[in-house]
Amino acid sequence: MDYRYKLIGGNLVVINPSRNRDIGTYQCFATNSLGTVVSKEAKLQFAYLEHFKTKMRSTVSVREGQGVVLLCGPPPHSGELSYAWIFNEYPSFVQEDSRRFVSQETGHLYIAKVEPSDVGNYTCVVTSTVTNNRVLGSPTPLVLRTDGVMGEYEPKIEVQFPETLPAAKGSTVKLECFALGNPVPQINWRRSDGLPFSSKIKMRKSNGMLEIPNFQQEDTGLYECIAENSRGKNIARGRLTYYAKPHWVQMIKDIEAAVEDNLYWECRASGKPKPSYRWLKNGDGLIVEERVQIDNGALSIAVLNVNDSGMYQCIAENKHGLIYSSAELKVVASAPDFSKNPMKKLIQVQIGSLVIFDCKPKASPKAHCSWKKGDEILQSSERTAILKDGGLQIANVTKLDVGTYTCIAENQFGKASSSTKLVVTEPTRITLAPSNMDVSVGESVILPCQVQHDPLLDIVFTWYFNGAITDFKKDGSHFEKVGGSSSGDLMIRNIQLKHSGKYVCMVQTEVDSVSSAADLIVRGSPGPPESVKVDEITDTTAQLSWKEGTDNHSPITSYVIQARTPFSVGWQIVTTVPDTIDGKTFTATVVDLNPWVEYEFRVVANNKIGGGEPSLPSEKVRTEEAVPEVPPSEVSGGGGSRSELVITWDPVPEELQNGEGFGYVVAFRPLGVTTWIQTVVTSPDTPRYVFRNESILSFSPYEVKVGVYNNKGEGPFSPVTTVFSAEEEPTVAPSHVLANSLSSSIIEVSWDAIPWKMSSGRLLGYEIRYWNNGGKEDSSNRVKVMGNETTARLQGLQSNLVYYTAVRAYNSAGTGPFSATVNATTKKMPPSQPPGNVVWNATESKVLINWEQVKAMDNESEVTGYKVFYRTSSQNNMNILNTNKTSAELLLPVNEDYIIEVKASTDGGDGTSSEQIRIPRITNMDARGSGSAVWNAYPFLSSCITTLPIILVKTLW
Repeated sequence: MDYRYKLIGGNLVVINPSRNRDIGTYQCFATNSLGTVVSKEAKLQFAYLEHFKTKMRSTVSVREGQGVVLLCGPPPHSGELSYAWIFNEYPSFVQEDSRRFVSQETGHLYIAKVEPSDVGNYTCVVTSTVTNNRVLGSPTPLVLRTDGVMGEYEPKIEVQFPETLPAAKGSTVKLECFALGNPVPQINWRRSDGLPFSSKIKMRKSNGMLEIPNFQQEDTGLYECIAENSRGKNIARGRLTYYAKPHWVQMIKDIEAAVEDNLYWECRASGKPKPSYRWLKNGDGLIVEERVQIDNGALSIAVLNVNDSGMYQCIAENKHGLIYSSAELKVVASAPDFSKNPMKKLIQVQIGSLVIFDCKPKASPKAHCSWKKGDEILQSSERTAILKDGGLQIANVTKLDVGTYTCIAENQFGKASSSTKLVVTEPTRITLAPSNMDVSVGESVILPCQVQHDPLLDIVFTWYFNGAITDFKKDGSHFEKVGGSSSGDLMIRNIQLKHSGKYVCMVQTEVDSVSSAADLIVRGSPGPPESVKVDEITDTTAQLSWKEGTDNHSPITSYVIQARTPFSVGWQIVTTVPDTIDGKTFTATVVDLNPWVEYEFRVVANNKIGGGEPSLPSEKVRTEEAVPEVPPSEVSGGGGSRSELVITWDPVPEELQNGEGFGYVVAFRPLGVTTWIQTVVTSPDTPRYVFRNESILSFSPYEVKVGVYNNKGEGPFSPVTTVFSAEEEPTVAPSHVLANSLSSSIIEVSWDAIPWKMSSGRLLGYEIRYWNNGGKEDSSNRVKVMGNETTARLQGLQSNLVYYTAVRAYNSAGTGPFSATVNATTKKMPPSQPPGNVVWNATESKVLINWEQVKAMDNESEVTGYKVFYRTSSQNNMNILNTNKTSAELLLPVNEDYIIEVKASTDGGDGTSSEQIRIPRITNMDARGSGSAVWNAYPFLSSCITTLPIILVKTLW
């Protein structure tokens, strides 16, 4: 070590490394008190790339159509390089294709066939893949000769791989191949043995390079590159061979051996070629001698001594590499010692069994062992034997064998002993074992397990279900252990299919174990059938097959088939042949299906327990097409405009259309005519057809029927029904139209009915149009009355305003002409002032009411009288008393309050109501009151009004 080197831990640091001084192979040696090991070799190299010489390159002159090779000639370097070429000036690089190729082996540029566009300067660019340094050579001018064009010639392979190329396992192999020629040759590759290329092999650079990643032994062989054009072909061949660095199959491991033992230590490695072996001890080569031998990677040392201890290394190497395996050999010498491997303090066995006492003290060399029972030295006998490894064996143990047994171990370095106590017990026996059972889902059972055992021993019951130990906490909802200390009975509640299987009761003590098994069969409803398939389909049938599912220990008695379509509500049971499918039948034909409908099928199995889970649905299948069988329903019609026959029907549902191209055939004829008129409606969703013809008489009866068809043909017609053609709209306007104002907001209109005959249709009613003096006729309002009504009231009108009105008749065909316009003026609005100062006066049998006269404003209707609204507290509806005075007299009710209000009467309607007053039932003979005073004392909610003649009022009391 000098100033240029530092050792940091085990790392070697080279300061200011020099290419000339430091290049070479390095190894690290590690040493401690147990020995020395040496590392694998490490090679230090320096990557560099010098500059090209500045010498100018000669001009290359070629004919058009001739091939050319431009040489690169890289400068001095170390490390892997990559090559590229610049055309004329940077950054215009030569683009490789089927005509141009840059070899990454030589660096040369190959042009298979020169074209005029290739004329120019070419510069080779060399890059170090380690340092990324890049240098450029001098430009090489390429010019075309003027003495003619090169004719066509066969390919000439200029770039090819070696005849033999070794490749390392796992490496990426790249083979180059390029040819000159006119026309430009096409490059292809193949193996000479005819085997196809594996999918991992890639073709690069227009087939100019074959790349094999992760090279393996099966990739070895002879490869061929074929260059071919219209003038001929040429072939280059090369063989890829396989090599592999050594890798370990068996490495050496640390060994501790006793003195005087013999050592056999083996290491094995694989590789191609086959590796050779050498051994190191503490970093130095192991010298072979009489006691030390090396045989193809195996080291043997006879009669070990302490000096053989140390660090050993096995080295496996071939020409492609070498590998190291390191381990320690420790040779020890010691007296017998039981401290790390003492004998058991107590051994318990049952009568009649075989017992073995181990005696394995640590000793180097191996100790000689002898045995004593108490103070008695034991010898081998009929039942007793001292084993080769030093142990003691006693067969067919009895109660007389109880006692303390001592092993005495001895070698040349010392002596030691260890003891164990033997206890002999009665065997454990199962007195009540579980038996095979057959139950149904949901039942509860008890599997018994009761034993007789030695009282000195504790017992443990364990249950196994199908080989797995039963977890009573996890499965507590079903499993429970019941019974006393000598009983391990297992109760299974609410038993399920998953509980079928083998149950084992195991009873364990410290010295023995016994077990008993029973099979529990749980019967349940079947599992789902499997693999439901539609084997054959027609327009109305489907041939199904399936496979049997689990029967859950109860034989399957029958199967039921269910179907589902886009039009059904869930799954429905279908009709089959045979009608009843027994448990041994796995095919059936489903019948009565609808044509051209998409079906799914599933199968349900049944047994004595009940119906099982349904199978998975079959694939969706569509029944074949058929002629439609169902005509549309509710065929009817009528109405429409003049000269129209309207025919309607309920469309046929999609599931009954039986095929594509579904439509309707509409047939009709005048009543009494024998020939049908037919037309086709192509839309399956259309619910009506309108026939228009000027010759159609209004409200004439037609016989009508609607049929169906699809691509398969025509189906049936609906029953014949009678439909009337469109009615004739009214042609006459109502006469004698009158308008009469009833109030400030109501005008009554009346007219004479128009003459009408049933042959023209049915008169539906009249339409009244009205508008005011300030409005426009186009924006008028309309009121309709039904049937033969000849009056109508126009309500919600404005007061004191002229309204114009006209009337016309209408039916289903349309409306007739309007009558002449008439007008009426609404009355002035009723007075807004209510009757004031309403007072009342009660005697023994009567109530007298007085109020102030109401005076109308100029824009209000004149007062023609008054209305007194009254009811008792027990009545819901108001009674009315009309009078032209400002007073009224009412009979006194019996023991009830009166509720009263007063309104002015006018031609324009009733005026504003006075405040409601409550007249309390009279307790004394004379009383008076006023509206305001009583109103404040007796608040009241308004009610409905009933008009009664005054004659009735006077007869009530």
